[in-house]
Order: sequence, then structure tokens, then C-alpha cells
Amino acid sequence: DPYVYYDWTLSYITASPLGVKQQVIAINGHFPGPILEATTNWNVVVNVKNDLDEPVLLTWNGIQHRKNSWQDGVLGTNCPIPAGWNWTYSFQVKDQIGSFFYFPSTNFQRAAGGYGGIIINNRDVIPVPFGNPDGDITLNIGDWFVKSHKDLRKNIENGVDLGSPDGILFNGLGPYRYDSTIVPDGIEYQVINVEPGKTYRFRIHNVGISTSLNFRIQNHNLLLVETEGSYTVQQNYTNMDIHVGQSYSFLVTMDQTGSNDYYIVASPRFLNSPKAVGVAILHYSNSQGPVSGPLPDIPNESDPSFSMNQARSIRMNVTAGAARPNPQGSFKYGEITVTEVYLLQNRPPELINGKRRTTLNGISFFTPSTPLKLAQQYNVLGIYKLDFPNKPMNRPPVIDTSVINGTYKGFIEIILQNNDTTVQSYHLDGYAFFVVGMDYGSWTENSRSVYNKWDGVARSTTQVFPGAWTAILVYLDNAGLWNLRAQNLDSWYLGQEVYLSVVNPEVSEKTELPVPENTIYCGVLSSLQNDQAQRVRFSGAPPIPMVITRVFIAFIIAFVGDSMR
Repeated sequence: DPYVYYDWTLSYITASPLGVKQQVIAINGHFPGPILEATTNWNVVVNVKNDLDEPVLLTWNGIQHRKNSWQDGVLGTNCPIPAGWNWTYSFQVKDQIGSFFYFPSTNFQRAAGGYGGIIINNRDVIPVPFGNPDGDITLNIGDWFVKSHKDLRKNIENGVDLGSPDGILFNGLGPYRYDSTIVPDGIEYQVINVEPGKTYRFRIHNVGISTSLNFRIQNHNLLLVETEGSYTVQQNYTNMDIHVGQSYSFLVTMDQTGSNDYYIVASPRFLNSPKAVGVAILHYSNSQGPVSGPLPDIPNESDPSFSMNQARSIRMNVTAGAARPNPQGSFKYGEITVTEVYLLQNRPPELINGKRRTTLNGISFFTPSTPLKLAQQYNVLGIYKLDFPNKPMNRPPVIDTSVINGTYKGFIEIILQNNDTTVQSYHLDGYAFFVVGMDYGSWTENSRSVYNKWDGVARSTTQVFPGAWTAILVYLDNAGLWNLRAQNLDSWYLGQEVYLSVVNPEVSEKTELPVPENTIYCGVLSSLQNDQAQRVRFSGAPPIPMVITRVFIAFIIAFVGDSMR
């Protein structure tokens, strides 16, 4: 399969998306970063140079990294890339298509940028369930704060909530001046240029840190066709609630007269913040004048069930092929026997040992200095425990490094119960899961009677409404160590995450790739770290090959083993 290569430098630049100069994280000098584009089964090589003043990792939201959690880019699998170093990610987008995005996963850095879109195209031999669009447009929408990511994380640590965002950005740009009393003059805004009569594919990613957004285009329908790698039943929407970390694809036909421009709006959902509205402009080539009038209304703001009913209406296109020629519905998940059930319950932030923390099942995740995956690889004891409870425990909350012990090729049911007061999004690395049900109230065994066992959409990020639950089903066929986290950055940063360990007991089967030879070592394994001199040489030679072999030096392993005793 072909290779595609990227050389990226992460650095700070000065930008003024809301009219106030501030430091943002750029990639190759651009904010947002470049689009990463590949085709099903291609190998992707991304050489990342860290020119920030603190360690960084990039994670690939929705990319499954089959057999290869070494490339996941979270602190449970990778040591962060120190300032001044570079590191090369190397992974295959195996059996995937669709719209995703990447972002920095450490140190609250997503609040400063560093994100960008991912497009995985179909192979030519696999038909797409809609005609070729006339253009492809990526919109990274998200809440934005004028405070730096360092100040925001300090506030979170000290018990200060994020509060309402200062604005909503479109591709790193502030709002069009739709109201001179709200939007100051001189702010650069996003303009999308289109041709009348043409149809465009809009890929929308909520890259923000805490705010659900309602997306809509004035006087235009949004034909939903794909979400996070699954083709959907094609339905027209006038708007879509897009929660933190979620991605959607719509076909939008330019079927208006073009007598003037049109608003593109992303406004906060369930948050009364009139100043925080993102506004871009849709400009027809034959437009006779600027946009005018009020913004299109946000729908049914007073009806809490509207958003949930909209989410329930999103269903999988069971007759379409995706990355493979067989239909998406050929995996009949509703007929598979569930082997494990986990009820994961959150709570609002609380004090544990004097520190403000968030929890799942009463456990706030502690991130050790040695990544769990490296500890697993080198049989280092005492880093984590395979004892995460499958239901809330009747005990005081604790801070711990507790991991779910998954069964390879098991079929797991996870119920996410949100006892917080805000919408929370949850993401699982390494997999696409089936969203089979959601409702208000507490989940019970009887809740299974309303599950969708036929065409629930398969995706990697799902929302859970406050005082409600969402149920997902996951087939654990991807060996590795995988992060299950709150996408809301404040909740994640304070400990609302857990890792899922999936190990094939048949060691004769090659179900995981070996540890990469360019692995960065830290924590108790720091002694294995080689000199960085060879890796600092950025882009001077062809990128490393995808297939990596590693020579294990017996005396080093023995030394590490002795030092751990």
C-alpha cells in the first residue's frame, strides 16, 4: 500500500482571532494545521518537530491504529515529545474511510490550537453512496478563550470553572460582524466561496474544549452522509448539534438565487452566551451583495429533548460499503452475545485528597510517568492495575491508575451515565462503537428494550446528556491499550478517563506490532533512551519506513528487569 509523508513543526505564533493578540499553537506556521489526507489502507508517516516550550503529543481522533496502539499519541501509550525534539508517527489507516481530526493531547494544549482535519478517501474499487461532490470543504469549529492554555489549566487545577467561552472560531477565525454591538470591528472572518448549482461536501469538526455547538447554513439544507467513518442514512437537516470531539459530513447544494451572501453559524448549545457565536459567510460567485438580517434562529433551545431526538435519528446506511466492499450492515451487531458489561458513571468535579478531580465509577485516573503500554511491554510491575470496576463502587472516590481488563474478541456493552450538569462527550481510541441507545434518567436492565439492534451508527465519539445515559457496543478485535476519555477537556484533564487493555492470549498470533525502534522512553524506563541526535535531524532524509523491526539487546533487558526488582 502507498505511503504519504508529512513534515510538521509545532510552534507558537501570535494571532488575534477575537481581536486580542494571543499565543496559539500552529503547525508549519498555520493555525489550524494542515489537512492530513490519505486513502484506505495507505501508510501515513508524520514527522513532528516540537518547537513549543513544553512536551507535546498528537493524537488522531477516530483513527483506529489497527494492532498499533504505539502510535495513538496519548500519555498511556507514549512518552511525550520533549521540547526541541522530533518524533515520527508511522501508522496505517487500515479499513477506514471518512472524516476525522487530530489535536495535541497533553497539557491542555488543544485550548491553544494545534488541531486540523483528517480525510480518508475511499479506494477507487469501492463505490461511494453518493455522487462526487464539486468541492470538499473542512470547517474546524470550536469554542475559544482569550486566556492562554496555561492559564486555563491553572484555573482548572485551582477549582475555577472554564465559564462561557469568549467566542466560537471557524478555522481559527473569529465571527463576521453580524451585529456591531456584539462583534468589534477589524476581526478577520471565514468566507466560503461557492458556485451556484454546485454541491459541496462539508466536513465539520467540533475541535473545541467544552461547548456543544449547533451548526447551520442560512436557507440551505444539510444532507448528512457520513460521521466519523460510517456512511449514514441520508437525511436532510436544517441544523445539527455537534458535540465536543464529533465529526460530520454533509452534502450542501447551492440551490439559492445568490442574490446575496448567506450566514454560516455555529452557536453554543445549552449555554446562554450571545457574544459567543461563530459566524462565517457563504459567498456565491454571482452574489449581488452582502448578507443581511438576523442570524438564523437556533432551534428549540427550550426543548431539551430536541437534541437527543436528533441524535437518535442518525442511523447507519446498512446497504452501503465503506472501506470494504461488503455492506456496513453485514456485521450484525444486534445478534452477537454480549460478554462483558460496564456501567461507567461520572460525577461533577469533587475534592479528592484536597485536589479537584473528576471520576468514572469513583476513580480519578492518575497518569504515571511511565506509559502503561511501555510498562506492559517490559513487564514493569506496579505502574497500573487491571482492576477497574464494572459498576460504580459504594466507597469514597480515589485517585488511581486502574485499567479495564478487556477480553480479546469479546463483545462489550458500555453504558455511560452522566450525573454531571452539562453535556459530556466520550471517545474510545482504537475502535468504532455502535451507539445503540440513549435516554434521560438512570439506566436499568430494562433500558435494553429500547436499544437499536440493527442500524445504530458506528462512530468513536458520542454525547451523553446531563441526567441521561448512552449505551454503546464494541467488538474488541483490536489488540492494544486504548484510551476511553471525556472529550470535554476540563473533565479529561481532571482525571475522567480510563484505559482498556485488550491482549490476545495466543502469543503465536501476531495481533500487535512490535515496539517501534524510535520509541521515546521515560519514567522508570528512561535508562533505555538512546541519544536524540539522530532524530533531531529534521526532514534531511526520506522518512522512516512503515515496517519497523527492533533488535532486543539481552543485557539491557536484563538490566531493566534487575532495576525493577
